[in-house]
Amino acid sequence: MNEQENFWATKYAREYIENNASFDHERGVEAWREMLGKATNLASILECGCNIGRNIEFLNVLLPDASKSVIEISQPAFEYVTRRHALAYAFNGSIEASDLDDTFDLVFTMGVLIHIHPDDLLKTMQKMFAYSSKYILLGEYFNRTPVMLEYRGEQNKLFKRDFGKLFVENFQVEIVDYGFLWGHVYDAAGFDDITWWLFRRREQE
Repeated sequence: MNEQENFWATKYAREYIENNASFDHERGVEAWREMLGKATNLASILECGCNIGRNIEFLNVLLPDASKSVIEISQPAFEYVTRRHALAYAFNGSIEASDLDDTFDLVFTMGVLIHIHPDDLLKTMQKMFAYSSKYILLGEYFNRTPVMLEYRGEQNKLFKRDFGKLFVENFQVEIVDYGFLWGHVYDAAGFDDITWWLFRRREQE
């Protein structure tokens, strides 16, 4: 593991679980209804970096018939989410190291790419693109220029940038929709001023 992967898999794993264990489910489902309002025919979903599975819970309400799969680097969080949910695929490790033998109608992150070092970002995005058969959704902190922020006294653990622009400039996708989840409204559901982008894969030209 690199510095960032080791940090999120071990040092803050249990504390992060404890801090993210209670959510406003109605508000969370509302957020996902907004983000997926222009997506159609979602029969399979992969969350890259699921932590304890709050988004899986919201999506089980919104899309109960869609199969759910997860990638999670933290072993305690992975054990928690796999005990609580029936999952088609589950991988304990980094997104880049994952090896799921399938593709999915929707592949997404929610507050995950911000924790990946910029040098590893495109490799992680490439993995997500490869897993998607239709849609990719990114929900991350936004900044027009790349910047590193201190996270609880730690350096090189939190990065902000225009993730949507980076993705659309490097992969064969088109933008379907985008928006903002204002923390004042959505913090109770675990969203913290998240900018999101929904992309659709384009056929190879």
